[in-house]
Amino acid sequence: MQLGDTKILAGAKYVYLIVFFALLSGAFYPVITHTAWDPVVIGTIILFVGLAGAVLLYRGGTGDKHRQAYLIIGLALMALALFLIYAAIGRI
Repeated sequence: MQLGDTKILAGAKYVYLIVFFALLSGAFYPVITHTAWDPVVIGTIILFVGLAGAVLLYRGGTGDKHRQAYLIIGLALMALALFLIYAAIGRI
């Protein structure tokens, strides 16, 4: 039964992250104002790109293997998330 419990917990973890990021990016705003859902989807994607970059930076700082690759890719993803934020608000 341990194997099934692990899969359920892993799935619940990802569902929790998706719901949390959707709420963080303003999921209630389109419901209240009857506008498009595009900003919510874009905001959620940007948050996931930033999360992936942060996880890779963490793995690069704590891991022994492929440290430099994790750091470079993590910094690139964090820079991409920042670029996407500026692109979403219209500054670029």
